[in-house]
Order: sequence, then C-alpha cells, then structure tokens
Amino acid sequence: MKLKICGLHPVRDVQFCIDHKVNFLGFIFYEKSPRNLDLDTVQTLKNYDKKSSLFVAVTVNPSNEFIKKIILSNFDYIQLHGSETNNRVKEIKSMGLKIIKAIKISEESDINRYKEYDDADIILFDTPGMEKSIEFPKNLISKLPKGKRYALAGSISKDNIVNIAKLGVTFFDLSSSLELDKKPGYKDHQKIKKFIDKVNEIKT
Repeated sequence: MKLKICGLHPVRDVQFCIDHKVNFLGFIFYEKSPRNLDLDTVQTLKNYDKKSSLFVAVTVNPSNEFIKKIILSNFDYIQLHGSETNNRVKEIKSMGLKIIKAIKISEESDINRYKEYDDADIILFDTPGMEKSIEFPKNLISKLPKGKRYALAGSISKDNIVNIAKLGVTFFDLSSSLELDKKPGYKDHQKIKKFIDKVNEIKT
C-alpha cells in the first residue's frame, strides 16, 4: 500500500512524515487554498534527507516559467489539477518531472477519462471538491481501475480505510482528515500516526 499526505507545511510536518515512511509528501501551490505554500518556504525542503519519501508539488494549470523556477529543483512529482490535456502532461514530463494527473469524479462516466492520460505516471481519482473533503461516491470505488498507478482521494480516514481497501484500493491520498480540528493546513501528527498504524494492520 502507498500513502500520500497532502497540504503539508515544510517546517512543521516534513520530518515527521519522512520518519514515518510516508511515500509521497504533497505541497499545495494554489493561492485560494489555506494550505498554499509560501514560495520562500520552498527552499527549506532542500534541508531534508528524504530517504524513501518523494516530494509532490500540487498545482492547477502551472506555467512553464513556474515549473522551471520553483518545481524542477525541489520536487520529484508534479500533481496537475487543472484542465491539462495529455499533450500538456507529455510536455511537462519532458522537463524532467513525473506526473500525477487528478481526475474529478462525480459520476461513473467520469472514470473513463483516465484513459486520456497515457503519459501520466499516476492517476488520482478525486472528488470535485478538491480540498473541501467531499466524500468519494462509495458506489464508484469498486469501479475504479486497479493497480499501483491509481490513487484515491476523498474523505479517507482510519475509520473507513479497511472497507475501502477491500474494494481494491492500494494507494491513498489524504489531507484534511489528518488535520487539527478547525485548523486547515495544520496537520495533527497523532492522527497521521494512527492512520499509518491502521494501514500497517491491513498489510499484516
């Protein structure tokens, strides 16, 4: 199983997630988000020994200038939440980044859109709410393609991960469910640890 935790703060959360072997650490570049990362803070990421963790820049329709200036030298993956086509995915990938392409799922017909993105390394099936913690439609989870290339986001927690895993999901993306109550952007390290413990229970 793989775990991605999104909306992290470089100073508060990174070392904790690395120490607990979180696979993907996500950082938000979206001005409307309370988790938006200050560009000056990005430089602190260079101070960490990532070990087996990978850094992901979460973006919406990023420009080539932004990618070259901020993303290339600091991140392993870029996550695309905008209106990117597969040609755009291919263009960004040619710059030297691996790609997570997010697809918003409202109904079953949306799922097949993943077939448009052959050049994406990972497909993230998400809810239309992005950071608003909208629950992913339970009746559609079992219809998602299976395999290491596919991840799921949307109201995942330690209370429902067992049932979601039974539906074939092996790659989980979490953000707001691992935060302090009523404090967007502030991760609760105890919630993270409890979730990781639950994941490890499922593995054994």
